[in-house]
Amino acid sequence: MKKNRRIRLLQMIKEHIITNKKEYVLVLLLFIIGIFLGVFFINHMEEAPKTEVTNYMKNFISNMKEVQNLDYMGLLKNSIWQNIVLAIILWFFGTTVIGIPVSFGLVVYRGFCLGYTISVCITIMRITKGILFILILLLLQNILFIPAMLALAVSGFKLYKSIIKDRNKENIKVEVLRHTIFSIIMLIVMLVSSVIEIFASTSILKLFIKYF
Repeated sequence: MKKNRRIRLLQMIKEHIITNKKEYVLVLLLFIIGIFLGVFFINHMEEAPKTEVTNYMKNFISNMKEVQNLDYMGLLKNSIWQNIVLAIILWFFGTTVIGIPVSFGLVVYRGFCLGYTISVCITIMRITKGILFILILLLLQNILFIPAMLALAVSGFKLYKSIIKDRNKENIKVEVLRHTIFSIIMLIVMLVSSVIEIFASTSILKLFIKYF
C-alpha cells in the first residue's frame, strides 16, 4: 500500500515537471545564474571585505568547536521562520501579475547566496575541506529546499500565465486556489528541510568540525 502511494506520488511529480518543463528550465537557469553571480562576486571582491568574510567564517568554525550544547530549538525556530517568510513572499508575488519579477529575483538571490557560500568555503578551506564542509552543511536540507523553492516560483509563474491568457474571474479564482494549495505543500517540504538542516546537518557538522 505504501509502495503504491510512493509510486503514485513520484508519478505525479514527474507529470508536474514534464507539464511545466519550460517554466522549470527558466527558473533553474535563473537559480544557476544566481550561483555564478555569487561565485563571481566573492572572487572579485576587494581585499578588505574578503578579509572580513574570512574572519567571520573562521570565528563561526571556532565557535562551533567551543560550544558544547547548541540551542537546536532556537536554531530550528529561526530556520522555520525564514522559510515561512520566503514561502509567503513567493506565494504572494506569485498571485500578482507585477510580482513575478520579484519572485524571479528571489530565486536569483537564493542562488547568489548559495554560490557565495560555496565560494567562501572553498576559498578559506581549500578544495578538499571546503567541499566536505559544503556537503555536510548544505547538501541534505537543500535536496528538499531548492526543489521546493523552484516549484513555488514555477507555480507563481504558471498562475501569471493563466491570468494573462484567461481573464475569467472564476477561472482565475480556481488557479489562485491551486497555487495556494501547492504553495502550502511546498512550505511543508521547506519546513521538513529546516528540521533536516538543524537536527541532521548541524549535528553532523558538530561531529566533524574538529577536522576543519
